[in-house]
Amino acid sequence: MAERKKESFVTGAAVLTASTIIVKILGAVFKIPLSNIIGKAAMGDFGVAYNIYALLLTLSTAGLPVALSRMVSVADALGRRNQLRRTFRVARAAFFVLGMTSTLFMLIFSRILADFMGSPEAEAAISMLAPALVCVCLMSAYRGYTQGLGDMVPTSISQIIETLCKVVFGLSAAWILIHRGRSGSTGAAGGIFGVTIGTVLGLIYIVPATLRMDRKRGKPSPSPDVPESRRQTLKELVVIGVPIIIGSCVLNLVAMVDTKMIFGRLQSALGYSYETARGLYGTYFNSQTLYNLPSAFAVPMVTSAIPAIAAYVAERKTRDAAQVLGASLKLMNLLAMPMAVGMGVLAAPLMGGLYGDTDPAAGAILSVLSAAGYGVCIMMISNAILQAYGYERLPIITIAIGGVCKIAVNYVLLGNPGINIVGAAVGNVACYLVISLLNLLIIRRKAPDCPKLAPLFIRPLLASLLMGGCAWGIYTLLSRLFRTAGLFQSGRMLFLAPAVLAVGAGVVLYLLFVILLKAITREELELVPKGDKLARILRV
Repeated sequence: MAERKKESFVTGAAVLTASTIIVKILGAVFKIPLSNIIGKAAMGDFGVAYNIYALLLTLSTAGLPVALSRMVSVADALGRRNQLRRTFRVARAAFFVLGMTSTLFMLIFSRILADFMGSPEAEAAISMLAPALVCVCLMSAYRGYTQGLGDMVPTSISQIIETLCKVVFGLSAAWILIHRGRSGSTGAAGGIFGVTIGTVLGLIYIVPATLRMDRKRGKPSPSPDVPESRRQTLKELVVIGVPIIIGSCVLNLVAMVDTKMIFGRLQSALGYSYETARGLYGTYFNSQTLYNLPSAFAVPMVTSAIPAIAAYVAERKTRDAAQVLGASLKLMNLLAMPMAVGMGVLAAPLMGGLYGDTDPAAGAILSVLSAAGYGVCIMMISNAILQAYGYERLPIITIAIGGVCKIAVNYVLLGNPGINIVGAAVGNVACYLVISLLNLLIIRRKAPDCPKLAPLFIRPLLASLLMGGCAWGIYTLLSRLFRTAGLFQSGRMLFLAPAVLAVGAGVVLYLLFVILLKAITREELELVPKGDKLARILRV
């Protein structure tokens, strides 16, 4: 039984990881062309609207899907089918109320919110994004329910639908508006409306998909399982979810302060014009599109780890829970470290090739943010582990400490003319690495039978650093060869072609280094679907 649960955890993570790769590729297909269509400054308006949306979305959904997933997983592990259904129905109603409230707030106060953030041009984008909140909230209820039961497919498909529609409708709307002579901020509003359409269609898919899943499970057999009252169920949902919401809100509030501070400090401390500050923020926001890629792979691990660990904890199987804990951290390092290192060494050519942005600040921002991206991954998985063990309140403290570090670093460095916008990226590194280190220290002390953590980091780091050095060398060599041969003398392809080839070579070399350094064991590979065959092929 325990082995099946471990396999279910890794299988669920694998399913979500596959869908996340698709979603992130589609996301890049959305944001990179959108930036080229509407311009760097208007992309800043898009970023302002999205940060407000992210804060309200966090208030509505950050903790409750996690709480729902955990409660459903525990009820299912204990055979309490009636309580399971009661939990879902109460959560769905709560999600709808929160989502509708957030949507109305964003619609009614769109102008005030845009002015407060120092970007009046973002008003239309804020209004267009508002209806997405209620749809995402309802979708989160269904996702939390199916994830708690160990079925990651509905979440995966709904995410792909959501993102695909965003690409098709958002890019089309932005292109049409710009080619009709509308302003960049109007194009940003059209592009962001694609997000809203995607959430509507994702919700239309996941509702019947969940109903089909329930029919396959069958009706609960007569049992003495008497569900808790709706009030008690809601109370438990809130007790688990609110600390998670608070912790997530701290980060989103810090992101909003970050946005306001960038505009304010660049103008007041350095004397930049509003348009210059807006353009620099657009560069910073474009860099975040790439820097967020590693954290996308944290989501599948987090989503699968919480119900798996929570179920073991409910059954008092501390050693099994600790094994999932170790596997989560190891797999996160194996995925996130090489992405962060590769992005760091190839930051300048990636920004030049994808966005046509050859400003040295663009490469410097992404290079620094790559370290922060790794920190986000470790923060997310460590938060999830603490939440699964029932320590929901502790991440609030660590996140608050990290947030204070970020604001302090931002304030000092943004006002330095030699650093300016890069200071915001350094603030991100300080924030997420501090949170991650504190979380890991707490896990080591609080989790029963916790494995030694250092071995989970050392070999993936060595493999990643070796890969990063090779990738940079390959990029430099190919770039010189292309110039000597007269290929891609100018333009984006001069950066993009050798960077893409270097990334491809880096992936192959990283896999080789992982095998040579024995960074993954046979036991860990065998948890992955078809992993036993892969272990034999790789001879690990």
